[in-house]
Amino acid sequence: MGLKVALIQADIAYGDPEANYRKIEREFEKAAADHPDIIVLPELWPTGYDLARLDEIGDPEAEQAVSFLSGLTRKHQVNAVAGSVPKQTKDGTKNTMLVFDTSGRLVKEYSKAHLFRLMNEEKYLIQGDDNGLFHLAGHPSAGVICYDIRFPDWIRTHMVGEEGKHTKILYVVAEWPKARVDHWKALLISRAIENQCFVVACNRTGADPNNEFGGHSIVIGPWGEIIAEAGGEETILHADIEIEDVDKVRESIPVFTDRRPGIYKL
Repeated sequence: MGLKVALIQADIAYGDPEANYRKIEREFEKAAADHPDIIVLPELWPTGYDLARLDEIGDPEAEQAVSFLSGLTRKHQVNAVAGSVPKQTKDGTKNTMLVFDTSGRLVKEYSKAHLFRLMNEEKYLIQGDDNGLFHLAGHPSAGVICYDIRFPDWIRTHMVGEEGKHTKILYVVAEWPKARVDHWKALLISRAIENQCFVVACNRTGADPNNEFGGHSIVIGPWGEIIAEAGGEETILHADIEIEDVDKVRESIPVFTDRRPGIYKL
């Protein structure tokens, strides 16, 4: 079964939710015009990395973002892995991925499990503890955020066990810096090969006062082959993926059958 994805690789206005909501609405409309099955947004698109002001510009319980994204997905009858937003909770602010179906229903929330100290996330955010598993467009999927991809045991957790053993697509939303964009590509290809799954990864582009971001949003197949890749500019990356390819690869090289978790010691 074919699946059409559209990744919105956008620049993000630093600390300006109003401008970012307007921009994402425009870009979402453009992406939806091509009638994809799923639209993917980047990490922290409402605010960028203006973390020090999240008490002021964060989204209480993500209510604004949920209402906005629910309306867009329902209007365009499209599923969305809608990036992540700064969700203010009673315990602190979380970097939270939001996933919606074509009816505008919130299917999943996943809060970033691994906070990136090089960008001071641990000073302003609290980590999540739940997995990123969900079903979308009829397919078992998983979603993680940026730095999470440096933890292969966390990704593998989403591919094994009763909940994760049928996962076929890994969605990644990010604000990955340009200085390490070679790591971005290498890590994502590795996660696709070792888990024999599709990887659909949406990164931002542009810059803020402290960082330059790498773009290069990418869609990778279960053999590790690059299906589509953006450059460093703002764009909407489109790709078609064939979900059945996951089963073919897993039958060809039965990695999951041949695992010996009983002898793996961490």
